[in-house]
Amino acid sequence: MLIAAKGKKEIITLKAQLSNKFEMKDLGAAKKILGMEIRRDRNSGLLFLSQQSYIKKVLHCFNMHDAKSVNTPIAPHFKLSSSHCPSNDEEFEYMSRVPYSSAVGSLTYAMVCSRPDLSFAMSLVSRYMANPDKEHWKAIQWIFRYLHGTSNACLKFDRTGEGLAGYVDSDFASRGLDKRRSLAGYVFTVGGCAVSWRATL
Repeated sequence: MLIAAKGKKEIITLKAQLSNKFEMKDLGAAKKILGMEIRRDRNSGLLFLSQQSYIKKVLHCFNMHDAKSVNTPIAPHFKLSSSHCPSNDEEFEYMSRVPYSSAVGSLTYAMVCSRPDLSFAMSLVSRYMANPDKEHWKAIQWIFRYLHGTSNACLKFDRTGEGLAGYVDSDFASRGLDKRRSLAGYVFTVGGCAVSWRATL
Protein backbone atom coordinates (compact mmCIF):
# COMPACT_ATOMS: atom_id res chain seq x y z
CA MET A 1 0.00 0.00 0.00
CA LEU A 2 1.26 3.47 -0.87
CA ILE A 3 0.26 6.53 1.13
CA ALA A 4 0.66 10.00 -0.36
CA ALA A 5 -0.29 13.39 1.06
CA LYS A 6 0.77 17.04 0.95
CA GLY A 7 2.50 16.81 4.32
CA LYS A 8 3.98 14.28 6.74
CA LYS A 9 1.42 15.12 9.43
CA GLU A 10 -1.44 13.65 7.36
CA ILE A 11 0.60 10.53 6.58
CA ILE A 12 1.48 9.96 10.25
CA THR A 13 -2.17 10.39 11.26
CA LEU A 14 -3.38 7.91 8.64
CA LYS A 15 -0.72 5.36 9.60
CA ALA A 16 -1.80 5.60 13.24
CA GLN A 17 -5.46 5.09 12.29
CA LEU A 18 -4.63 2.06 10.13
CA SER A 19 -2.39 0.56 12.83
CA ASN A 20 -5.29 0.70 15.30
CA LYS A 21 -7.46 -1.44 13.01
CA PHE A 22 -4.94 -3.67 11.20
CA GLU A 23 -1.67 -5.39 11.87
CA MET A 24 0.76 -3.57 9.61
CA LYS A 25 4.43 -2.94 9.05
CA ASP A 26 5.83 0.46 8.07
CA LEU A 27 8.44 -0.02 5.33
CA GLY A 28 9.33 3.68 5.17
CA ALA A 29 9.61 5.70 1.98
CA ALA A 30 8.51 3.73 -1.09
CA LYS A 31 11.34 2.50 -3.30
CA LYS A 32 9.60 -0.16 -5.37
CA ILE A 33 6.05 -1.32 -6.05
CA LEU A 34 4.63 -3.77 -8.61
CA GLY A 35 7.87 -3.87 -10.60
CA MET A 36 8.21 -0.08 -10.70
CA GLU A 37 11.17 1.67 -9.08
CA ILE A 38 10.60 4.99 -7.30
CA ARG A 39 13.57 7.33 -6.94
CA ARG A 40 13.55 10.78 -5.36
CA ASP A 41 15.79 13.82 -5.52
CA ARG A 42 14.40 15.82 -2.62
CA ASN A 43 16.80 18.76 -3.09
CA SER A 44 15.54 19.32 -6.64
CA GLY A 45 11.96 18.28 -5.85
CA LEU A 46 12.04 15.48 -8.44
CA LEU A 47 10.52 12.01 -8.43
CA PHE A 48 11.42 9.35 -11.02
CA LEU A 49 9.32 6.31 -11.90
CA SER A 50 11.00 3.57 -13.96
CA GLN A 51 10.89 -0.17 -14.71
CA GLN A 52 14.54 -0.75 -15.52
CA SER A 53 14.84 -3.97 -13.48
CA TYR A 54 11.56 -5.34 -14.85
CA ILE A 55 12.58 -4.59 -18.45
CA LYS A 56 15.96 -6.27 -18.01
CA LYS A 57 14.24 -9.31 -16.52
CA VAL A 58 11.81 -9.48 -19.48
CA LEU A 59 14.66 -9.14 -22.00
CA HIS A 60 16.44 -12.09 -20.35
CA CYS A 61 13.20 -14.10 -20.27
CA PHE A 62 12.78 -13.74 -24.06
CA ASN A 63 16.51 -14.07 -24.77
CA MET A 64 16.78 -10.50 -26.11
CA HIS A 65 19.26 -9.16 -23.54
CA ASP A 66 22.14 -9.26 -26.05
CA ALA A 67 20.14 -7.93 -29.01
CA LYS A 68 21.33 -4.96 -31.02
CA SER A 69 19.52 -1.78 -29.93
CA VAL A 70 17.33 0.31 -32.24
CA ASN A 71 16.18 3.92 -31.90
CA THR A 72 12.42 3.65 -32.49
CA PRO A 73 9.68 1.53 -30.84
CA ILE A 74 8.52 0.30 -34.28
CA ALA A 75 10.02 0.82 -37.74
CA PRO A 76 8.10 2.19 -40.77
CA HIS A 77 8.86 -0.95 -42.80
CA PHE A 78 6.52 -3.02 -40.60
CA LYS A 79 3.24 -3.07 -42.57
CA LEU A 80 1.42 -5.61 -40.44
CA SER A 81 -1.88 -7.11 -41.51
CA SER A 82 -3.90 -10.31 -41.13
CA SER A 83 -2.61 -11.41 -44.55
CA HIS A 84 0.69 -12.21 -42.80
CA CYS A 85 -0.96 -14.92 -40.70
CA PRO A 86 0.34 -18.53 -41.08
CA SER A 87 -0.83 -20.20 -44.27
CA ASN A 88 0.74 -23.68 -44.12
CA ASP A 89 1.61 -26.42 -41.61
CA GLU A 90 5.27 -25.42 -41.41
CA GLU A 91 4.38 -21.84 -40.44
CA PHE A 92 1.78 -23.01 -37.91
CA GLU A 93 4.34 -25.36 -36.38
CA TYR A 94 6.93 -22.57 -36.12
CA MET A 95 4.51 -20.09 -34.52
CA SER A 96 3.24 -22.72 -32.04
CA ARG A 97 6.70 -22.53 -30.42
CA VAL A 98 6.80 -18.71 -30.31
CA PRO A 99 5.64 -17.13 -27.00
CA TYR A 100 3.82 -14.30 -28.78
CA SER A 101 1.00 -13.76 -26.26
CA SER A 102 3.38 -13.88 -23.32
CA ALA A 103 5.67 -11.31 -24.97
CA VAL A 104 2.75 -8.98 -25.73
CA GLY A 105 1.55 -9.25 -22.12
CA SER A 106 5.00 -8.48 -20.70
CA LEU A 107 5.47 -5.50 -23.00
CA THR A 108 1.96 -4.20 -22.34
CA TYR A 109 2.64 -4.11 -18.60
CA ALA A 110 5.70 -1.91 -19.20
CA MET A 111 3.67 0.32 -21.54
CA VAL A 112 0.77 0.74 -19.08
CA CYS A 113 2.97 1.54 -16.07
CA SER A 114 5.77 3.79 -17.23
CA ARG A 115 6.42 3.65 -20.98
CA PRO A 116 3.96 5.77 -23.01
CA ASP A 117 6.46 5.62 -25.90
CA LEU A 118 5.38 2.00 -26.50
CA SER A 119 1.66 2.79 -26.91
CA PHE A 120 1.54 2.88 -30.70
CA ALA A 121 3.77 -0.16 -31.18
CA MET A 122 1.77 -2.23 -28.69
CA SER A 123 -1.52 -1.20 -30.28
CA LEU A 124 -0.13 -2.51 -33.56
CA VAL A 125 1.21 -5.91 -32.46
CA SER A 126 -1.60 -6.75 -30.03
CA ARG A 127 -4.13 -6.94 -32.89
CA TYR A 128 -2.69 -10.25 -34.05
CA MET A 129 -2.69 -12.19 -30.77
CA ALA A 130 -5.13 -14.81 -32.10
CA ASN A 131 -3.09 -15.79 -35.15
CA PRO A 132 0.39 -14.20 -35.35
CA ASP A 133 2.97 -14.89 -38.05
CA LYS A 134 6.77 -14.51 -38.35
CA GLU A 135 6.40 -10.89 -39.48
CA HIS A 136 4.40 -10.07 -36.36
CA TRP A 137 7.03 -11.79 -34.21
CA LYS A 138 9.76 -9.74 -35.91
CA ALA A 139 7.87 -6.59 -34.87
CA ILE A 140 7.79 -7.85 -31.26
CA GLN A 141 11.54 -8.49 -31.39
CA TRP A 142 12.05 -4.95 -32.72
CA ILE A 143 10.22 -3.58 -29.66
CA PHE A 144 12.46 -5.68 -27.41
CA ARG A 145 15.52 -4.25 -29.20
CA TYR A 146 14.19 -0.73 -28.60
CA LEU A 147 13.70 -1.50 -24.90
CA HIS A 148 17.22 -2.91 -24.71
CA GLY A 149 18.60 0.50 -25.63
CA THR A 150 16.15 2.52 -23.52
CA SER A 151 15.71 0.40 -20.39
CA ASN A 152 16.74 3.34 -18.19
CA ALA A 153 14.03 5.68 -19.58
CA CYS A 154 11.66 6.93 -16.89
CA LEU A 155 8.84 9.30 -16.03
CA LYS A 156 10.05 12.44 -14.25
CA PHE A 157 7.69 14.35 -11.96
CA ASP A 158 8.58 17.73 -10.47
CA ARG A 159 6.97 20.43 -8.37
CA THR A 160 6.12 22.67 -11.29
CA GLY A 161 2.90 24.66 -11.10
CA GLU A 162 1.77 23.55 -14.56
CA GLY A 163 -1.69 22.02 -14.61
CA LEU A 164 -3.38 19.35 -16.69
CA ALA A 165 -2.72 19.31 -20.45
CA GLY A 166 -3.98 16.87 -23.07
CA TYR A 167 -2.81 16.03 -26.59
CA VAL A 168 -4.45 13.86 -29.26
CA ASP A 169 -3.57 12.79 -32.80
CA SER A 170 -4.84 10.45 -35.52
CA ASP A 171 -3.13 8.76 -38.46
CA PHE A 172 -6.21 8.87 -40.73
CA ALA A 173 -6.19 5.16 -41.58
CA SER A 174 -2.57 5.04 -42.77
CA ARG A 175 -1.80 1.95 -40.62
CA GLY A 176 -5.16 0.16 -40.62
CA LEU A 177 -4.34 -2.13 -43.54
CA ASP A 178 -7.06 -4.68 -42.71
CA LYS A 179 -10.11 -2.49 -42.08
CA ARG A 180 -8.87 1.00 -43.05
CA ARG A 181 -9.62 2.32 -39.59
CA SER A 182 -7.75 5.27 -38.10
CA LEU A 183 -5.45 4.94 -35.12
CA ALA A 184 -5.96 7.63 -32.50
CA GLY A 185 -3.59 8.33 -29.65
CA TYR A 186 -3.73 10.62 -26.65
CA VAL A 187 -1.56 11.63 -23.72
CA PHE A 188 -2.43 13.71 -20.66
CA THR A 189 0.26 15.40 -18.62
CA VAL A 190 0.34 16.99 -15.18
CA GLY A 191 3.28 19.26 -14.46
CA GLY A 192 4.73 18.32 -17.84
CA CYS A 193 4.89 14.59 -17.09
CA ALA A 194 2.66 11.95 -18.69
CA VAL A 195 0.02 10.51 -16.36
CA SER A 196 -2.40 8.88 -18.83
CA TRP A 197 -1.87 7.63 -22.38
CA ARG A 198 -3.35 5.32 -24.99
CA ALA A 199 -3.26 4.42 -28.69
CA THR A 200 -6.27 2.63 -30.14
CA LEU A 201 -8.17 1.95 -33.37
